[in-house]
Amino acid sequence: MYTRVKKLFAIKGYSLFLICVLLVGIGISITQPYLSLYATEDLGMSAGAFGVFMAVSSLSGVVVNSLIAKQSDSGLDRKWLIILAMLSSALGYASYLAFHNFIILLIVITLFNGLGAPAMPQIYACAQESANASQTDDKTFAMSTLRSLVSLGFLIGPLGGTFILGALGYKGLFLGTSAIYLTIASLVFLFLQKRKSVQRNDRKGKRTGTSSLKSRQIMQPLIAFIFLFAVNAINGINTPLFIVNELHGSHTDVGLVVSISAGLEIPIMLLLGTLGRKISNHSLMMIGCFVALIYYTLLSISTHSWQLIAAQLLQAMYVAIVMGNGLSYFTDLLPNSPGLSTTIYYNGSIIGRIVGNMGGGIFAQFVGFRHVYWACLAIVIFSLFILWRTKPHEELEAITGHTRSV
Repeated sequence: MYTRVKKLFAIKGYSLFLICVLLVGIGISITQPYLSLYATEDLGMSAGAFGVFMAVSSLSGVVVNSLIAKQSDSGLDRKWLIILAMLSSALGYASYLAFHNFIILLIVITLFNGLGAPAMPQIYACAQESANASQTDDKTFAMSTLRSLVSLGFLIGPLGGTFILGALGYKGLFLGTSAIYLTIASLVFLFLQKRKSVQRNDRKGKRTGTSSLKSRQIMQPLIAFIFLFAVNAINGINTPLFIVNELHGSHTDVGLVVSISAGLEIPIMLLLGTLGRKISNHSLMMIGCFVALIYYTLLSISTHSWQLIAAQLLQAMYVAIVMGNGLSYFTDLLPNSPGLSTTIYYNGSIIGRIVGNMGGGIFAQFVGFRHVYWACLAIVIFSLFILWRTKPHEELEAITGHTRSV
């Protein structure tokens, strides 16, 4: 294991990518737990208005990512895309302190969030290009390790945010987050080498490039991923409410559920990454769906909060597969278009979270917390069916190769 980890650092720029994604995870999670409180208590937004605010500002990122994805694989310098995105994110967090009018703040944050959204997909794309150039046979492990650093950032960030908020208030919180993004922009400017222009004249590049976005082999997995991310978002909203209101558990139980799942995700992601040579990412995604089926079945019949706490091992496995290996899944489907593949994955996660956050709360209000899990089961079964129908990249290559030979 030590040797495999050591070989990762032979990938050009890998240390920089690790630092950047860790800082991005910390930057997001420092303010995330307190953003709703700031918006409702200090800015006077209602809960509904805040939900609309977050949905609109998040969707702007999907739009900008989609516009940039194709061009980023056709010669645009990813270095300057990342720097621009980081500067925009820094301005976005600082804007929370500068603008207090709802409409003005919505416009400003939507603009800066949209321009800042390409940061993570382009960092992942740079890492994928470097892994391809290094000709490593451990690409899945490299990308899973990179993704696990985001999760590590989400463990560190909330604790740091608590200290900053207590010492410096919201001003220190938002300015501190802006400083993190400025730091990332500086690191990229100083240490990320300019990308060499890439020519794509071969048929394979065209076939697996931008036109593939419209093909069934890309769109169907994207739909499945949106639903799987939505289910995870629904679980994040519903489970704390289910524990307190339905099972009459304590807030300590809620904290244990969240912390155990988060703590287990990182080692499981790393473990799954090491299996990349033995198990395909498509097979792992199928396994992840079966794990989710067991998890939501247990939750739907649970009667005590300790049962949910014990079930977090399954939840951590599910999240590790979907979030950790999901990125590698799409890079396998589009190996010659790293910008497009990482953008598809990232956009799917954003849309899924929006659908889950908005739909989960509404559904729970009408049918009850327990029945939400039955809905999650149905969604996972549907996603599993879609993935089962989608042929892995290797099978597609074999089919097209056979067709050409005939």
